Amino acid sequence: QVHLVESGGGSVQAGGSLRLSCAASGYMYSRHCMGWFRQVPGKEREGVAGLDSDGIRSYADSVKGRFTISKDNAKNTLYLQMNSLKPEDTAMYYCASKPGSWCVLSAHNYDYWGQGTQVTVSS
Repeated sequence: QVHLVESGGGSVQAGGSLRLSCAASGYMYSRHCMGWFRQVPGKEREGVAGLDSDGIRSYADSVKGRFTISKDNAKNTLYLQMNSLKPEDTAMYYCASKPGSWCVLSAHNYDYWGQGTQVTVSS
């Protein structure tokens, strides 16, 4: 079982920045995928950014150039640096992980989820 604990959400003005953190604990497969997802009520959970065991990153088109996914292996922590935030970035953000080598940012493929952290961007 992998436990994921998120932090860093909050309210910010448009154009501002936030950094989300996701601390992982428990058993971690040597080959795994980690990612950030977000969800607005009534909408599908959407992939935001992903990172595989080889360091390959992927981003949703809507956040490319503004968001950066990274990890600190020593701390077993995944980060999402969010810059130039827009009101449309407002959502509940989740980190997630899954075992495996092929990482696709589809929520149904992921096994373990954090509790979610709310990000609200005001204009």
